[in-house]
Amino acid sequence: MALISDFFSLLDSLLGSAAYFPIALLGVGLLFTIYLGFPQIRFFGHAWSVLTGKHSTSDDPGDTSHFQALSTALSGTVGTGNIGGVAFAIFLGGPAALFWMWATAFLGMTTKFVEVSISHKYRKQDDQGFMAGGPMYYMEYGLGMKWLAVFFAVATVISSFGSGNMPQANNMASGIETSFGVPTYLTGLVFAGLMAFVIVGGVRRIAAVAAALVPTMGVLYALGAFAVIFSNLDQVLPAFSSVFEYAFTGSAAAGGFLGASFAYAFNRGVNRGLYSNEAGQGSAPIAHAAAKTKEPVAEGMVAILEPFIDTLIICTLTGLVILSSGVWQEKYATAFSQTDTEIVAGAYSDKNPDHVSQLSAHLDLMPPANDPVRAFSGTLTVQAGVPDLSNVTIIHNRSVAENVRVSAQGEPFDGLMVVEEGELMDRSLSLSGESLLHSVPLTSKAFEQSFLGSYGGLLVTVGLTLFAFSTAIAWSYYGDRAITYLVGTAWVLPYRCLYVLGFFLATIVDTSLIWLISAVTVALMTLPNLIGMFLMRKEVKQMTQDYWQKNRSVESG
Repeated sequence: MALISDFFSLLDSLLGSAAYFPIALLGVGLLFTIYLGFPQIRFFGHAWSVLTGKHSTSDDPGDTSHFQALSTALSGTVGTGNIGGVAFAIFLGGPAALFWMWATAFLGMTTKFVEVSISHKYRKQDDQGFMAGGPMYYMEYGLGMKWLAVFFAVATVISSFGSGNMPQANNMASGIETSFGVPTYLTGLVFAGLMAFVIVGGVRRIAAVAAALVPTMGVLYALGAFAVIFSNLDQVLPAFSSVFEYAFTGSAAAGGFLGASFAYAFNRGVNRGLYSNEAGQGSAPIAHAAAKTKEPVAEGMVAILEPFIDTLIICTLTGLVILSSGVWQEKYATAFSQTDTEIVAGAYSDKNPDHVSQLSAHLDLMPPANDPVRAFSGTLTVQAGVPDLSNVTIIHNRSVAENVRVSAQGEPFDGLMVVEEGELMDRSLSLSGESLLHSVPLTSKAFEQSFLGSYGGLLVTVGLTLFAFSTAIAWSYYGDRAITYLVGTAWVLPYRCLYVLGFFLATIVDTSLIWLISAVTVALMTLPNLIGMFLMRKEVKQMTQDYWQKNRSVESG
């Protein structure tokens, strides 16, 4: 597991976590925002008009309505990223990360407009009469770059597992286990069966389920979030201010949070923002390709609404809940995961400003060359489950762990604990103690800080279940459209079977590794799509001008 984690960490460092990635993502969004004259503002009102079906007819080519296409795309984006992803971003980058999620969403509204419009123009009918679209079609038929189209389609198939399937299943199962004590494998079996029933019905059944689930889960989650916000009303304004205060300086240390540099908060905020709203990733155009319309730009305008709903509304609610409740900087009892644990030489304290500064730099994207914090190698004496930490410090979840206990098969361990390069060698030993929380457990803890009490955590579990399941079924459609492009419709059924199996298996895999895999697969889709969009910029601008001129003529006539 450690070798696999190291491999994906290396890939992530070269892709999504590399310094160029957020710059490229925001840069393309900013370029098109200026190039097209701020379409996310100019076309915002018109987008709602198109969504109601005012500008289309029932005999327009396509398989779904504008609302169903938007719901399918939203079900693919409104998922664990809104519950666990926001918490993960704040856990990593502090309040500043939320600002960069907002920036990603604002520019992402334009990015979504561009990728959906151009992809919709080049959509095709498959041999069963259903619409098939996405960036691979504009790459082949618009740019004449089939090699890029094939690369993107392959990345989409991989990402359907690594981004849309596995993180959803993993977080959903662990959330249900924590709240209701249901074993993760049992949750996996039940929901894998439900998924098989839905996705075998194709895009029409997926769209119908999404259109029912998305509004329901959105309203339910928002009500719970407002309950927490109103319960911590005196902390909302300071929390909101901290987002802007640290946006360009990095988040300062607070409580058990060791702080985050500007580069780290910027990178993690943009990265999690992309994971949440998927603007630029190229997934949403696949869902929107099924919409009934003769006007590709009209569907692009509907797509403008996605990052607005997903990030600027739902993710903001989650962020304010976490920040106003204060749980993001508090330590709680938790079991330690191997991938989030490091044992370093020397006794460090998060009450010592110098130690905090050193540890924060050590945990940054690029630790300093003269980093004084070193991984520990040696043996530690453990008596009745209590390790001797007089000369070492255990870092878990990017915080100084406290009250650490060692157990073997559920019983306190006695003996020597061997450590090499900061890692515990005996995998039969388990560590637990108090540390920061991240992902879904952090959001659940925040939702409990209101008059809802423990019911707040249950609400998160229910919301997470609906979010995760709807995201997974949407991504199954993205994957089968990519499979259709690559090898034809005959291979869709085998893909769906593997997808359902992958969903089940992901319920028993380590959470941190799943997030790492998802970060890699997101980048593998995004980079070729950004290149393709840039090369199609002139055509997109001409399409937009033609549509807007035609629309004005119709309205004035």
